[in-house]
Amino acid sequence: MLTEIQMNAVASFKSSTKLITDKKINLVYGLNGTGKSTFSGYFYNPEDARYAGCSRVSTQTNPVMVYNQFFVKDTFYDADKLKGIFSLSKENKEAEEKIAVATKTYEQQNQFLEEKRKEKEIVNKEFASQRQASIDKVWEIRTTYSGGDRVLEYCLQGLMGRKESLFDYIQNVKKPDQEPTKTIQLIKDEVEKLQDKNATEQRILPILNFPGADIESNSIFASAILGNTDSEVADLIERLGNADWVKQGLIYLPQEINGSAAECPFCQQTTITSKFSESLKEYFDVTYQQKIELLETLKSNYLTALSSLEEISVFNSHPATLNFRDSLSTKYQKIIDTLRSNIEKIELKIKAPKSPQTLTDTSSFLLEFNQQITLINLNIYAQNEQLKNRESALNSLRNDFWNLMRWQYDQTLARLETDRQLTNNKLASLGEAIATIDSSIASAKEQIALAQKETVNVDEAVTAINTNLIELGIDGFKILKHTDRLYRVVRADDPADAFHTLSEGERMMISFLYFCELCKGKANPEDTNTQKIVVIDDPISSLSHIFVFNVGQLIRTIFFKDQKFSQVFVLTHSLYFFYELTDPHHERRKANQKLFRITKSGDGSKIEEMKYEEIQNDYQAYWNVINDPTQPPALIANCMRNIIEYFFNFVRKRDLNNVFLSEELQANKYQAFYRYVNRESHSLGQNIIDMKEFNYEVFKEGLRLVFEKTGYSEHFIEMSKI
Repeated sequence: MLTEIQMNAVASFKSSTKLITDKKINLVYGLNGTGKSTFSGYFYNPEDARYAGCSRVSTQTNPVMVYNQFFVKDTFYDADKLKGIFSLSKENKEAEEKIAVATKTYEQQNQFLEEKRKEKEIVNKEFASQRQASIDKVWEIRTTYSGGDRVLEYCLQGLMGRKESLFDYIQNVKKPDQEPTKTIQLIKDEVEKLQDKNATEQRILPILNFPGADIESNSIFASAILGNTDSEVADLIERLGNADWVKQGLIYLPQEINGSAAECPFCQQTTITSKFSESLKEYFDVTYQQKIELLETLKSNYLTALSSLEEISVFNSHPATLNFRDSLSTKYQKIIDTLRSNIEKIELKIKAPKSPQTLTDTSSFLLEFNQQITLINLNIYAQNEQLKNRESALNSLRNDFWNLMRWQYDQTLARLETDRQLTNNKLASLGEAIATIDSSIASAKEQIALAQKETVNVDEAVTAINTNLIELGIDGFKILKHTDRLYRVVRADDPADAFHTLSEGERMMISFLYFCELCKGKANPEDTNTQKIVVIDDPISSLSHIFVFNVGQLIRTIFFKDQKFSQVFVLTHSLYFFYELTDPHHERRKANQKLFRITKSGDGSKIEEMKYEEIQNDYQAYWNVINDPTQPPALIANCMRNIIEYFFNFVRKRDLNNVFLSEELQANKYQAFYRYVNRESHSLGQNIIDMKEFNYEVFKEGLRLVFEKTGYSEHFIEMSKI
């Protein structure tokens, strides 16, 4: 069964239009010139280059039999003899039994094949749905990064038009071995810098250096500084443990003591003798003084080193440290706090030389700070290199972007790949099953063909055609069997071939009867098709009305009711014939038939579904055409002439010649209208019009005057609303 037929870019079908159906019987109405012949011609010769833009969707591989003017021409006009039609009902029973068995197998296997194909279609649709979901998910990349600040939009260049293109691209990106370290924000920051035309290379940050670091490990801080042990007061000072206090009091002793004693700077009594003073000075000898001086020097150097340390602003003012300033400030403050703590410890050591002090080693804090500076400098260096070659750097960042996207959407892609593998496994299994069924079908067809060769006979077809001719009242000619595979047409009183002497209507009738028998029979002995699709294009175009009913009966009996025809398309220009073929029973019509209309306008031909209630007679259809100014001028003018002939000659029995001689219709602007619609204006009964003369408004006004002059203005007004 054909479920969809698309006509596009051929003849009057200027743009794509579709006939979509799920019914066996499909009736298509269209006035002459709307595209019916083009439609049937596509099925008659689908390989013709003219139909390159056309397509059809089929659920089966049934052959399509087409009756149209091409069939008549190829079958009757270009051949002296008609091809044989093979009947299978008059030969031996054994052969028929073989055919019946093989046909049953053939039909069963075709049913199995259809089931497997549907399963395959379902599997493909399920995967297509899964794939579309993945495609839609990946499309988030486009919607996220092509709007807003558009910084990263260049990464999507060439991938923003179709979802499939973007999806195919990311599928081809190799997944990184590890999660990318660059975030989207970092990539955007670098891209913004590169896209900034005013961007320049940045200076490298200095490494934080503290020249006093070696002071912190000096052994003097850990040792106890003591005086001369040979002094008479050494034991006393050591026992009391107050050397530091004594040392501080020495500066208050007089340089010389006159008399027996001097005032003590500690107890304010006259107890200090010159000997005691000398003993104290001997305790704090030169060695002691040198160590104290060394401590003072170390303190001074340490303070100098601290004052030479780079300020934190040197680092935090650099644009490259924007995202690291809090961290740098914390590390820097830890260094400063440690250095100040060490200075306090040095000062304590100077005040109390005997007490050991341990200075904190700042090297680890400096190392931690400088490691971060080194990383920042690497970024600065990389950015400087990028600025030297912006294009290459942007391409590299584009790769970074897609590596990150590939990593982030890996779950979506991996899940689809798993679904793909499962789908391929199912399809492979179905493919094997279909191949087995195809083999069975081929075997059954071979058996049918072999049996049919034993039963080839054309006599029944000859008898059927001649019987139908007589039933239709045509007895002036008949067909005879020429050979086992050919016919010829002869008149009753003349044995010579007579097809070329037949009238157009007679040719139409016999050609259609022949087509009917051809569809019922076989095209050749090897034809094993059990079902067919039939396309019939205007089989009554040259017939008198007396035959229209009989042709309709033939089509209903042979094609509509017989199950060997899986689908039937009938195209006609006659609404009467169209109505004759339409099933009046609503439920049956709904189950088996679909109605369509082919119309033509300035935009080309279109196929539209038609409701039963929309069926009108020919006269109403003509009014439909002329009320649409977009219809082709020749078609509008022709319909106007048909309206006048139908209404006045058949309905009102009026002679219009005097009407056209009226003063109003003799005006110059109506002459083109007059020449075309009034047959009596042509000596040979032909209708001549130059379409360059066509003016829709003038022609419509002329038609109005005809009805007005004959007293039917109300009819014109009513029909103009159709």
